[in-house]
Amino acid sequence: MDNGNQQEAGTSSVMCQLVSPEGDHLGAALYLPQNVGPSQLQEIVNHLLHNEDKLPYAFYIGDEELSIQLGAYMQQKNANVEVTLRIVYQPQAVFRIRPVNRCSATIAGHTEAVLAVSFSPDGRCLASGSGDTTVRFWDLNTQTPLFTCKGHKNWVLCFAWSPDGNHLVSGSKSGELILWDPKTGKQLGTPLTGHRKWITAVSWEPVHLQAPCRRFVSASKDGDARIWDITTRKCIIALTGHTNSVTCVKWGGDGLIYTGSEDCLIKVWETSQGKLVKTLQGHGHWVNSLALSTEYVLRTGAYDHTGKTYSTAEEMKEAALARYKKMRGNAPERLVSGSDDFTMFLWEPTISKQPKARMTGHQKLVNHVYFSPDGQWLASASFDKSVKLWNGITGKFVAAFRGHVADVYQISWSADSRLLLSGSKDSTLKVWDIRTRKLKQDLPGHADEVYAVDWSPDGEKVASGGKDRVVKLWMN
Repeated sequence: MDNGNQQEAGTSSVMCQLVSPEGDHLGAALYLPQNVGPSQLQEIVNHLLHNEDKLPYAFYIGDEELSIQLGAYMQQKNANVEVTLRIVYQPQAVFRIRPVNRCSATIAGHTEAVLAVSFSPDGRCLASGSGDTTVRFWDLNTQTPLFTCKGHKNWVLCFAWSPDGNHLVSGSKSGELILWDPKTGKQLGTPLTGHRKWITAVSWEPVHLQAPCRRFVSASKDGDARIWDITTRKCIIALTGHTNSVTCVKWGGDGLIYTGSEDCLIKVWETSQGKLVKTLQGHGHWVNSLALSTEYVLRTGAYDHTGKTYSTAEEMKEAALARYKKMRGNAPERLVSGSDDFTMFLWEPTISKQPKARMTGHQKLVNHVYFSPDGQWLASASFDKSVKLWNGITGKFVAAFRGHVADVYQISWSADSRLLLSGSKDSTLKVWDIRTRKLKQDLPGHADEVYAVDWSPDGEKVASGGKDRVVKLWMN
């Protein structure tokens, strides 16, 4: 090509390289006309990926979403046309979740602070745990109490639904675990005992690995994690090795268990014999929170936004496995840890003991970390009053959401990964828009600190609980 033609190509077109979120090139670099915008790029990507059903994509240059034509972008940025433009295409959810904007019910019943709230995997039921020692199930259709479950002798600190929706296990300040049947509200058998101090977290084995769900893991202040079998009602493996309180635990999609501790370490365990696989070091203070990039599909199992139900456990296992594989793709499962040292680390534990990224910027301890359902984003909540947004693949800082006037305790994502919810000591909930990076909705209403928030997997409801003892439901 002679120089004159090169000039010609340069002024009327832009050399672009389409790249997947993981960094893989989609074909060779292309000369694209300057009037190409997101909708034309969408067609090009669908064509190059041979998608039979056209899928929606968003496009990013750097960490900024491309919302205008390429020519206008080049002008705006005063960009050099001779440098190939890297455009990252990011798959978007085919459905859209509307932001919640009103409190639809305030449900009294608990007589002490509400410490945990969580929707069932299909989003049809809600549970809460409280300092009044009860677990409560709520009827979301009538927005009234369904069952009050008594059995714990002390505060209910945490609980988790099995991903098949058949059980809920709760852990208390006394160190015992109780299994409940959500359909009847009845306690199943006697409490599971073995931990010597309070329970800090529980996590179930994913349903794509075993259906119906049989095993879960508990973490405790006593420094141990324990794997339990609900059919034999026994602790089958004790994961010992941490020298201080185990603060968080996650059962990963590849069958590994991850524990974070006040000894500043994260340990990775295999689950057939409970052998320690590796130790992840780097934090200079307590590890407070762990999150997996696949967490959303692990939590919801076979259930998705379509509301499909399953008649057999085998059918459910297959559907859950398909969802897990699709979400994970060829990339390894990623883990992020948030700490009292104000930092976070992004890990790919199956590949390396070294962190992929160290994420700094918070001015106080990081209390909660959470990947978006599609794994593309990562959010962190801190006692510095901010929520921060990071690239979920590279760990690169993207934006800070400011608006809370006190500690931010917990965050939750909408099922389409477009909206983020936060609950704070300042008594408000806030909904943030990931695309515009701005506050979408301010939700005051609680009379005191908001300890727990959750966005239902079907996207239609948000639940919150806190010091004022009520559970609030929010709708759009």
